[in-house]
This record gives sequence, C-alpha cells and structure tokens, in this order.
Amino acid sequence: MPLIFLVVILAIVAGVWVRSQPPSQRKPAILKLALIVGVLIAVLLAVTGRLQVLIAMLVFLFPLLRRMLPSLLAGRMPGSGGDEAESGNQSHVSSDILDMTLDHDSGDMSGEILKGPMAGRALAGLEEGEFIELLQYCREHDEDSARLLETYLNKRFGDSWRTDDPAGDDSEGSGERENASSGGPLTDSEALDILGLEAGASRDEIIQAHRRVMQKIHPDRGGSNYLAARVNEAKEQLLS
Repeated sequence: MPLIFLVVILAIVAGVWVRSQPPSQRKPAILKLALIVGVLIAVLLAVTGRLQVLIAMLVFLFPLLRRMLPSLLAGRMPGSGGDEAESGNQSHVSSDILDMTLDHDSGDMSGEILKGPMAGRALAGLEEGEFIELLQYCREHDEDSARLLETYLNKRFGDSWRTDDPAGDDSEGSGERENASSGGPLTDSEALDILGLEAGASRDEIIQAHRRVMQKIHPDRGGSNYLAARVNEAKEQLLS
C-alpha cells in the first residue's frame, strides 16, 4: 500500500513538472521522464533478484531501443526530422533596440534589449512600468523597435497594456504605426533568421516556413501588421 501511495505521489509530481514546461519543451520532457522511469524499473528488477526478467526484456527490446535511444536522449521523437526540423523551430527579428524570438511550436515571443538604459535585459524580466518606459524610448529613437515591442506586448498582455500607455487610445496614430512600411530592405541573412531557415533552403522550405510563421503572427490571430509585413518581405527576398 505505501508503495502504491508513493507511485501516485510521484506521478502527480511528474505531471505538474511536465505542465510547468514551455509548450515547445513538453514532448522532450515526457520522453526524458519515460526514459528515467524505464531506468528505475530496470534497477528495481535487478535489486529484487529478477535480473533474468530484465535481461529477457532487454533482448526483446534491443532492436527498438537501438533505434529510439539516441532520439530520446536528444529530447525529440524518432523520425521527427532531426536537426532539419529543429533548425526551423524559431524565428528571429531584430531592430536597432530589440532582438526578438518567435517560437514556432507555441507561438510565444521572447526578446532581449540591445540598446538604451535597459540594454542587456530580457523582456521577460521587466516590470509593467518598465515596459512603458522602454516603449517610450523606442518611439523616440527607432520606430521599428516600437512596433516590434508593441507586437510583443499584444502577444503577452492583449490590449490591457494600452491603459498604461501615455499615448492613450490614439487608434489613428497606432494604425499609422502598424501600417507604415518597415524600415529598410532585408538582407538574405535577416530573411533566413525571420523564417527560421538555414542558408541554402529550397523554395519549398521557404514557402512552408513562411506559412508556418504566418499562422502564428497573422493580424487576424492576434499578431501584428508590422511583423506580418516583415515575414512577407523575408519570403519575397529569398524567392527573388
């Protein structure tokens, strides 16, 4: 009975731990947890004198383990595309003040401040008031950075952050910023970063990456016109 109680407690703890992981890391977490459980079962069989059962299981499962174990240790599903799939897992968009990352699996955005009084800090570590200070700094020094930060704030807080914005609900000015053209043509390297691709990507890979990113940041899905425009520019640059 105590053993069953312990197993239930451990299962609950494991479930809470898995749910606490970012969405993009939950599958690798489950795989690694399964591997740990398998090792513990093997140790238990050996300690209780059932080594012959363990040996029989290993012989039976050896072909499968030989194929799956490297993928389990790497934290990915076998046959999921390996390094090629991982290379397109994130998009990077940089401006003069901000460096932003979009996770393709979860749609979450993260970022780092490159310039200004808060340089070197991660956006995730800012207090609410600091976001407004940073937004004012971006508006004063680089409009692209301001639009990029507004995209992040919309993704993270919805429209609630606008109540603290000194610019208020000036929808006309906000629309002008959203619909304004982006700052300067993209280089091939920047376009690849935006779509999360490696150099030498094929036409089909570019089109698929564009579709994947747009599904996460399209204005109709809570994204931004500015970021969608940059993604479209990246596609056009690489296909031209």
